[in-house]
Amino acid sequence: MTPRYEAPSRSISGTDADLLDQLRYADGRPYGFYKNALGAWDYGDFTLAIDHVQADPYALPSSLRAWTRPDAMGLPEAALASPDARLAAGDFIARAFDEAIRARGARDVSIARAGALILQRSYATVLPDRVEVRFQVKLPARGRTILGKSAARLFDVGVPNIVMDCFDFVSEDPATTRKRSRLLAHVAAYEDYRALQGVLEDRGWVSFVADEAMLARRSGVSEAPLAGDGVVAFAAPESLRATVTLPHAGEVSGMAIPPGLTLIVGGGYHGKSTLLEAITQGVYAHVPGDGRELVATDPTATKVRAADGRAVTGVDISPFITHLIDEDTSATNLLIRDTRMRDLVAADKEPITPLVDRVTSLTEAGISLIMVVGGSGAFLDAADRVLMMDNYHCLDVTSRARSVVTDLPRPRTDAPTSWEAAPRVPAAKARVDRPRTKASGTSVLTIDRSTIDISDVAAVVDPGQAEAIAWCVRGVLEEMAGKQSMPDLMAKLGRRLASEGLDAVCKFGARSYPAFLARPRLIDVGAAINRYRSLALREPRGEVLES
Repeated sequence: MTPRYEAPSRSISGTDADLLDQLRYADGRPYGFYKNALGAWDYGDFTLAIDHVQADPYALPSSLRAWTRPDAMGLPEAALASPDARLAAGDFIARAFDEAIRARGARDVSIARAGALILQRSYATVLPDRVEVRFQVKLPARGRTILGKSAARLFDVGVPNIVMDCFDFVSEDPATTRKRSRLLAHVAAYEDYRALQGVLEDRGWVSFVADEAMLARRSGVSEAPLAGDGVVAFAAPESLRATVTLPHAGEVSGMAIPPGLTLIVGGGYHGKSTLLEAITQGVYAHVPGDGRELVATDPTATKVRAADGRAVTGVDISPFITHLIDEDTSATNLLIRDTRMRDLVAADKEPITPLVDRVTSLTEAGISLIMVVGGSGAFLDAADRVLMMDNYHCLDVTSRARSVVTDLPRPRTDAPTSWEAAPRVPAAKARVDRPRTKASGTSVLTIDRSTIDISDVAAVVDPGQAEAIAWCVRGVLEEMAGKQSMPDLMAKLGRRLASEGLDAVCKFGARSYPAFLARPRLIDVGAAINRYRSLALREPRGEVLES
């Protein structure tokens, strides 16, 4: 569904010449006089809106938008042909605007920076009849006195040149021709990824990793692919190789991971975590040149990791813990317990049921797991397949693993259980007089006086996603909660985001025309709510259960 966006905030206030006259007239006046420039200004090729003027020169920059028609900018038809194409085109235009800023060395103009993922972003949108970018400008001043002539030059040359560098797909000069080709490649990469996700659903696969994919990153803090001699491209083991046909890439072969329990084993620094991280990030599309463009994973997949001290409210963990005795419980205890420890500590003295005892019932319930294991063979008995990473080469060693299980048997300790959903009903959150909604990077959200640690929610990889999640948490708990279960609340939020786009958070208290947001997954919004220590739940009889 194509999101609906609000009409421009103001009617046209005048032409670009009128705006420049206004700025020159403001020269030497107090900084607050800049507010007279608020409004929409017709530049001919595009319209420029000044939506918010910073309170003083030391505050956050002023908020602006520029928009035009796709046909006026010469946007290729392929970039408008479908909602997927328009989303990818918007993502590309955000990057093109940032490139134009840097190419012109404009220190007073900025836009949110996009990373390696192709995402729906609030700061660049493409609709069938409208293309819009949202950005920031630091209005010039000396102290708190307006430098009107400098501002006029900025809005006569600097800002319009950047906008036109981004919006121009008509010119036939080499730079514009390259930009047009890059746009089409960007759209093609996203459409291929979406088609690949469709294949996963049709064939029941958990993940697909294409041959020749470059999975290794330059460093642990870099999104750039590792390059140079000796870099090993991914190659699927023959036993798991499959071929798919994509709209732009054509026939692509790679490793298709079926449902069930998949183990990834191997020595240290041989690529186990690299493969798992690529599969984890496969819930998103990647930009051309990233190396992981044709890695796709079930969009509901979630990476699970230990999170000491995280909040848990109304979650049924009885399949793993029958009663809570000590908070100091290591992740190892939740994974395995070997024979010696079972003999030493009687079952009735151990409240924790390790994952190894439950994993078979999980897979039988239709839940697939992909695990990196290096220090224990306890999961080999239950594994449907075992992959070994050997110097970044992926090998299927399932037969060898089964031989090991036969030669070195261990007592099976499977503990069957039923996995029944127990939907929780969050209680409505009380409003406060001075609400505060903030995200710090991708790790911490602030909701009023509470903080939510989402550093262990691995799929939140863009700061814009974290900020969007913060607003969604507020909106769900203040505007929607009280009667519906968490799944129903997430479905309701999803419908609103689908129909209104990321501007939907304005109804939750965000400033109009938000310019820093990226679309999060609903499952990650739910994960943030689950980590909210002030979360309260409604019991079936209507009582409120505090955390």
